Amino acid sequence: MGGIHEECGVFGVYSAETRDVASTVYYGLFALQHRGQESCGIVVNDDGVFSAYKDTGLVNDVFTPAVMSKLGEGSIAVGHCRYGTTGNNDRNNAQPLVINHIKGNMALAHNGNLVNSAELREELELQGSIFHTTTDSEVISYIITKERINSSSIEEAVSRAMDKLHGAYSLVVMSPTKLIAARDEHGFRPLCYGKTPSGDYVVSSESCALNSVGAVLERDLKPGEILVFDKNGVRSISDHCGKCEPSLCVFEYIYFARPDSVIEGCSVHNARLRAGAFLALEHPVQADVVIGVPDSGIDAAIGFARQSGIPYGIGLIKNRYIGRTFISPGQKSREDKVRIKLNPVSDVVRGKRVVLIDDSIVRGTTCARIVRLLREAGAKEIHLRISAPPFLNPCYYGTDIDSRENLIACHNSVEEIAKIVGADSLGYLSVENVTKLTNGSCSHPGFCAACFDGKYSTEIPSTPAKNRFEMKISERSDA
Repeated sequence: MGGIHEECGVFGVYSAETRDVASTVYYGLFALQHRGQESCGIVVNDDGVFSAYKDTGLVNDVFTPAVMSKLGEGSIAVGHCRYGTTGNNDRNNAQPLVINHIKGNMALAHNGNLVNSAELREELELQGSIFHTTTDSEVISYIITKERINSSSIEEAVSRAMDKLHGAYSLVVMSPTKLIAARDEHGFRPLCYGKTPSGDYVVSSESCALNSVGAVLERDLKPGEILVFDKNGVRSISDHCGKCEPSLCVFEYIYFARPDSVIEGCSVHNARLRAGAFLALEHPVQADVVIGVPDSGIDAAIGFARQSGIPYGIGLIKNRYIGRTFISPGQKSREDKVRIKLNPVSDVVRGKRVVLIDDSIVRGTTCARIVRLLREAGAKEIHLRISAPPFLNPCYYGTDIDSRENLIACHNSVEEIAKIVGADSLGYLSVENVTKLTNGSCSHPGFCAACFDGKYSTEIPSTPAKNRFEMKISERSDA
């Protein structure tokens, strides 16, 4: 709720029969809508013929019944919902990307952010490549296409491309006959697959989307793993596995993922309960009620209440018909949405000492607005607790924090931030405890917490700005 920008959601389905796979992807994207609300797209493969549609907007707005009927039936399909961490929000930057080349069509959907995309794009441009978008996803598609020309299969091309791609990427790639899933060697972003009772294979950023289409989670892809889905079933390619220490983004558990998802064997809901419990132990306070900021602060608030013994209450009601606050590109628009997005329940907070649980503070403007709403509703005291450590560093792997300039914790102490947002006290979850949220249940122990501790798993990009591909060539050359 503190202004964090989401990355993207990817989804794919492989069926042995020709059927309405577009609807399967539609429902999958609907379940992943929290991961990106700027644009979305679906590509359907009917015996090698690709039908595609993508546009800006929410899934249910873009994919009307008329659009769905035009997509038709097929045996393979891929989909994507986007919040752009590289490139502006317009229809050209919507995914999946479709590439037509001498060895057949290819569709690609990408979640994450490359750290060497500027160098790769310049290299491709000098070789004559012409780019139609300003996303690093198009860089990935070109690299795979180049490798496909000299490879015997699409999966070999993806594997060879992975040697050149540095950073975060969870991919679903569709060829005329196969569905490919691939995860970067660090495993920054989640990716899993499941199977339906009818035998269809489904790939998704999160397990909650598998549930929405009746698929049962099989497992997460390993960092560096490639899965191939074709007429022979599913096959794993592990040439890139084990090359790096696992670095799953810990903020997936705090905020990004839906609470009903399971990532790397750990329930997101349980991880957030633990975050709240840790907060209660680290920053105890005398209070009358614990409330959470919907939606990602609620589980942590329940955890805080259970650990502290302070009653939990529903103190804020969320308008379900408005998107996440961060989707607004401008600050004024963001503040307007906060006004209509949340409303306090006066009877719960009036005259009470309130513990307010939120997932993060970025600029501080959203938290300040919520605190003010609670004051106006009659709260006597407001003790703000954050289920993440302070943001002190940019993220280069798919979270849209590309500068320390707007991070309130970089320029103010905890006491100063509390004063700025109007809270009586403020406490953050420690970096030590944020990596303990899975309680050892995660299938691998490695996490990326660089936005909190500055320990990056890769080299940082030479041109980190989100709009680096909108810059003029001369500006990029000087960067």
